[in-house]
Amino acid sequence: MMPVTAQYLLRFDDLCPTLLRRRWERFVPLIEQFGIRPILAVVPDNMDRELNVSRPDPAFWEQMRALETAGATIALHGYRHVCKSSGESFVPLHRHSEFSGVPEETQRAWIHAGLEILRGHGLNPRVFVAPRHGFDHATLLALREEGIGLVSDGFARVPFKRDGIIWIPQQLWAPVEKSKGLWTICIHSNAAATRWWMRYAISLKFMRRSSLQWSVWSANGTRRG
Repeated sequence: MMPVTAQYLLRFDDLCPTLLRRRWERFVPLIEQFGIRPILAVVPDNMDRELNVSRPDPAFWEQMRALETAGATIALHGYRHVCKSSGESFVPLHRHSEFSGVPEETQRAWIHAGLEILRGHGLNPRVFVAPRHGFDHATLLALREEGIGLVSDGFARVPFKRDGIIWIPQQLWAPVEKSKGLWTICIHSNAAATRWWMRYAISLKFMRRSSLQWSVWSANGTRRG
């Protein structure tokens, strides 16, 4: 079912203890000011050198727990974020990814290990976010077996169900005013320089004045794809 008015989700990717904290911390007050309940896509065991941009923050996991308690949804953002596989993905936006084309047993082991790490830090991951949008049938099978029934990806305007998994679409990388549908805006805080942060802040204020609702989508009324 199409929402009568546009609904938005904000998703933060590449969250890990070695993120660029000064850029991430700019967004935290916006989350609190506008009552946003974002998807926080957390890398369980980061081994991606591009995400290793600062010393490990000892308060990172505590902050993730606090944000989840305040209403955020924790997402499993792959396993180690090492994107070397060239397999075909459902969402073919990148040539290389972490999961697409990887043997099913390996994917299952990575997903299980990633979930155990996040849960070991007191988090409750409920969504899967594939690094570089790379995932395939084997990924969805492993997610179902591990009890994860939601992925955040795809370019539809409403959630839909495919291979036993509910897909919550993710179509935007910056705030854009829409009239209908569910729109997920993906933010990589490490790459959000000052001019980008200001754009987000101004856009959020505009959307608030326009009565566009920031809310967590329950995924009810999904269509089948």
